[in-house]
Amino acid sequence: MLLCLSLFTFSSQADTSFNIVIDNDELEKNIELYLSAIPEAQRYKSVSFEKRVRGEATKALEALGYYHAKIQVVPETESDTDLIFMVTVEPGEPVILDKVDITVIGDALNDEAFSDVLAEKPKPGQTLNHKVYDDLKSSLKNLALKRGYFDASFPVAKLEISPSRNLAFIRLHFASGARYRFGEIKYSKQQIQIDRVKSIEPFEPGDPYLVTELGKFNQLLADTGWYASVLVEADYKGAHDATVPVDVTLEPNVRNQFETGIGYSTDSGPRIKINWNKPWYNSRGHSLRNDISLSKPRQSLFTAYKVPLTDVTREYFELSSEFVRLQQDDTNSRTVSLKASRHLNFDEDWQMAFSFRWLYEEFKADGEEKVTNLYLPGVEFNRLRSRGGAMPYWGDRQKLEVEFSDKFIQSDINLLRVTGRTAWIRTLADNHRGLARIDGGGLTTDAFDEVPTSLRFYAGGDSSIRGYGYRSISPRKNGELTGGQYFATGSVEYQYRLTGDWWLAVFTDGGDAWNENLDWKKSAGLGIRWGSPVGPVRFDIAHGFDREEGDDDKFRVHFSVGPQL
Repeated sequence: MLLCLSLFTFSSQADTSFNIVIDNDELEKNIELYLSAIPEAQRYKSVSFEKRVRGEATKALEALGYYHAKIQVVPETESDTDLIFMVTVEPGEPVILDKVDITVIGDALNDEAFSDVLAEKPKPGQTLNHKVYDDLKSSLKNLALKRGYFDASFPVAKLEISPSRNLAFIRLHFASGARYRFGEIKYSKQQIQIDRVKSIEPFEPGDPYLVTELGKFNQLLADTGWYASVLVEADYKGAHDATVPVDVTLEPNVRNQFETGIGYSTDSGPRIKINWNKPWYNSRGHSLRNDISLSKPRQSLFTAYKVPLTDVTREYFELSSEFVRLQQDDTNSRTVSLKASRHLNFDEDWQMAFSFRWLYEEFKADGEEKVTNLYLPGVEFNRLRSRGGAMPYWGDRQKLEVEFSDKFIQSDINLLRVTGRTAWIRTLADNHRGLARIDGGGLTTDAFDEVPTSLRFYAGGDSSIRGYGYRSISPRKNGELTGGQYFATGSVEYQYRLTGDWWLAVFTDGGDAWNENLDWKKSAGLGIRWGSPVGPVRFDIAHGFDREEGDDDKFRVHFSVGPQL
């Protein structure tokens, strides 16, 4: 018979350790757990300590159903710095469950959630395990509290053991009582019209109580941006006639929020951001957002007015305007746009938006100054899922956007433009993350020369193909970048946690922006990631394998801050 040998040591002035010899890994680990609870100061060579070790080992074995163990504790080695005890265990035959009587009475009898718990109940013929029995009792009680069985009890809860016969008997009767229902929902004084707030409620008075609904309601209220703090809680003291009232405490947000920030990326260089938001413009819950972004190549002013609709958290109407001035390499443009959009959630995670956008752009293309005026109806589908905060361990984004213009609606040109994105983050194992993304798009038109540069496609840069300059990949005419009709880029990245919030990254990127002939550009590199409170900070060094002639930069440094989905 093979024996398992375990040695674990506790640091002190004189280290005390135990060699546990037993032929069962589960029992060995449980004995280790019990012996590790003995304070170091109480460990010394004596008959009484050996007796205590036998006692703790006995408890560990009985907890797993072994009541006839033979345990021998012998001091094995003693020096000025080490004290080792040999603990030899013969566990004997285990106690077996003979009869198991576990029943549920009351409203919970017809609740499927309890059926799932009872599916894991102990069964006759299994070895007795006290933890399994205790966990079942705790699971039933906790589930009852979560699902509104506040009068639940155990009229019968017996675990009877007959060591002489190596048999055990369980009698566990769970009386759930009636399931409570939500009662009146009471609000503290707040600034938004009450019918607007009540439309957010995920449950109604009379619905069966479920604690997760309180958490959901709390999150929905917080997501509106109307409140500085939100607290939704059941009023257990006010419960009566199997109903429990709900108290909602709301602290209004400030009327005006101002934020300023300074940032840097290798794509745009230093930049300044100024945000002025009104999270609640009036009692109907409308909101206003103003963003100013200033960098050397790009300056923009964005304003949006949001109007919540009947389903406040899932549907809204938005009016927005944007002015952008861009001077980047061969691109020189000034853009003004106005947009009206209707947003709605058509699934738990998916969002859809219908929009109508007016775009006016003055730009330089092919050495000529041009002006294009477009009216662009469009539709967008978007899904973002993320777990793990600013540095998610799991997440993905799917996005598809379609816009078109037609001379019939007074646009200067006919155009159809489609873009899409899929990006994924998955944790492969402890300390190992994988990231992958694909971006692509294309447009068809009867007059590409008149297509504004903001609608053409470019590749290269921090979030596109590292190892190449920002927007440096596109078709050229007379040596100048013109933008392409199509683009496709992709990236695969592996990250390994070095320590804490610091990660090492290895990646490869590829893609192109083209009109007729695809010429796939490739790159690879190394990077460092820091999971900062505001999101991942990325520092990369990448090598582009297909650089233009005359580009002597064998490696490019990329620095950026922000989410990777």
